[in-house]
Order: sequence, then C-alpha cells, then structure tokens
Amino acid sequence: MKIGYVVLYITDPEASFQFWTEKIGMVEQVRKQAGPYSIVQVGFNDQDVSFELVPLELMKNNPDNLDLTTPSIAFSVSNLNETRAKLADNGVQVTEIVDHGGISTFAFIDNEDRGFAVLEA
Repeated sequence: MKIGYVVLYITDPEASFQFWTEKIGMVEQVRKQAGPYSIVQVGFNDQDVSFELVPLELMKNNPDNLDLTTPSIAFSVSNLNETRAKLADNGVQVTEIVDHGGISTFAFIDNEDRGFAVLEA
C-alpha cells in the first residue's frame, strides 16, 4: 500500500480551498463532482501526497461510519480484492468493496475506531 491522499472533511469548501492554495501555497491537482458537490485535491507540485477536501454535507449519510472529526488517509493499492482479503485475514475490520462515483473502494477501521479508505490505483 502507498498513501494516496489525506481526506479533510470541511464545512466551507471555498474557504478551505482558498486557505490551502492562497495561504499555504498548494495547487489544485484534481477536481471531481459528486452530485452537486465538488471534491478537490490540493497539494504541492513536487510531492505525490495531497489533501482531498470533502464537504461534510456530502458525508451526511456516512455509509462506512467513518469518524468525520479526524482526517482519513486514503491508501492506493494495485489489487483491491487481494488487499481487502489480506487485511481481513489479519483480523482488521473491513467494509465491503463499493463504488463511489466510479472509484472502487473499501474502508478499514483501526483500533481507535478511525476509518481509512483503500482504493485501487
């Protein structure tokens, strides 16, 4: 597994985007739509890890029961099914693989009840 991005759950998407780009110096790397919501990844040009700014309003149903008060780390893997099976075999609590807007993913929970997402590279 490799760290893909860190998810920050935000209340004000525009203010958050402006903070990370105008004050911190990150740039927009990816923007995608999830219904009426924009999900934006920001990061530094010379680094692979980015922050994904996810509106809290989008997560109101929270299907994976993630702790939205802390950031989530999204891991990228080459084989989603194999990775999920390995984690489950190691006793890690994992969710089913689901499609989130064209991206297949599952979540796992650590011993502090924090959720982490795993997606196929």
